[in-house]
Amino acid sequence: MPGYRGPVAVLAPLLQLPGMAGELRRVEVALRQAVVTNDPFFTQMTTHLVEAGGKRWRPALAVAAGSCATGGAPVSDEVVLGAVAVELVHLGSLYHDDVMDEADTRRGVESVNARFGNLRAILAGDFLLAKASEIAASLGTEVAALLAATIGDMCAGQVRELQTAYNAGRNEEDYLRAIDGKTASLAASSCRIGALVAGLPRPQVEALTAFGQRFGMAFQIVDDILDVVATDEQLGKPAGNDLAEGVYTLPVIRALASPGGSPELAGLLGRPLQADEIRQARTLVRADGAVSGALVVARSYCEEAVASVAHLDCAGVPDLIDTAQRLLDTVPTG
Repeated sequence: MPGYRGPVAVLAPLLQLPGMAGELRRVEVALRQAVVTNDPFFTQMTTHLVEAGGKRWRPALAVAAGSCATGGAPVSDEVVLGAVAVELVHLGSLYHDDVMDEADTRRGVESVNARFGNLRAILAGDFLLAKASEIAASLGTEVAALLAATIGDMCAGQVRELQTAYNAGRNEEDYLRAIDGKTASLAASSCRIGALVAGLPRPQVEALTAFGQRFGMAFQIVDDILDVVATDEQLGKPAGNDLAEGVYTLPVIRALASPGGSPELAGLLGRPLQADEIRQARTLVRADGAVSGALVVARSYCEEAVASVAHLDCAGVPDLIDTAQRLLDTVPTG
C-alpha cells in the first residue's frame, strides 16, 4: 500500500524530541527495576513483556508534559516514576487482555498466558497494577487517586466492549464510550501525571490533560481503522483481529449504518468468523466509504487535541501538536 509508514510514524515527533531518547532510557531502567521480585520465577512473568519492548508512547506523553516545566532540560526523577506508573498500568492491562482474548503472541513473543498459563498471567498482571499504584502513592495523593480512577475507567471501558461483543447493533456512542475508558483515559492521565508531578500551573495541567484525552481517542480510532485496512506484516499482528473477536469498531459501525447498509456484511457478523470470512468482511468495510468516515471522526479529535494546547508556550508542546497532526498519516492510502 503506497504511502504507508506504519503506526510508529505518528509517534516520531514525540519520540524524537530533543533528549527524549535519554529520558526514555531512564524510564526503561526504572521500569525494569519496578518489575523485579524476590522470586526468580515470578520475575520471569513480570518482566516478560517489558523485555519484549514497546513504543513507550504513554511514558513519552508524561515526559513531554513534564518537560514544560524544565524548558527542555531533563525532567525530574519523580516525572520518570510517573511515566513508569502509567506504563505499568498499560502492561498490566495487556496481561489481562491476552487472557480474555486467549492470545498466543504479544509484541512478537509468546504471550504471558501462552507461556505460563492463564492463572499466572492474571496474577502477574495484578502485580503490575499494584506496583503502579505503589509508585503513584509515592508521588502524592492526587496522583494516586488519579491512577486508581484511571484503572477503574479502563475496566469500565473493557466491560462496555464485552457487553457489545458480536453485537452488530453496537452504535457509535457505545464505541466512543468504550475507547474513552480503554485508551483515552490512560493517555490523558499520562499527560496529567507528568504535568502534576512537574508542578505546572493548573491551567497548563488541564490543557495537557485535554490533549491526552483527545489524542488517545484519535489514536484508538486510527488503530481500529488499521485493523481493517493494513496487512499482518504492516501491523505486526493478525489483521482483522477485532472482527474475529466480535469487536465492531467505528469503520464497521459506519459500514453497517451506510445508506446501503451492506446486507452481506451484516450477514457475516454476530458470530465468530473463519479466516476467509474475516478477509471478506474487511473487504466489505473498505468498500463503502466507512473508512473515510471514521477518519473524519479521528481528524476532529486530532484538531481538538491541537486546539487544547495551541496557546501553551513551552518545550514539548510543538512536538505534541506535530504528533497529533501527523496521526492520520499512519493510515495506508492506495
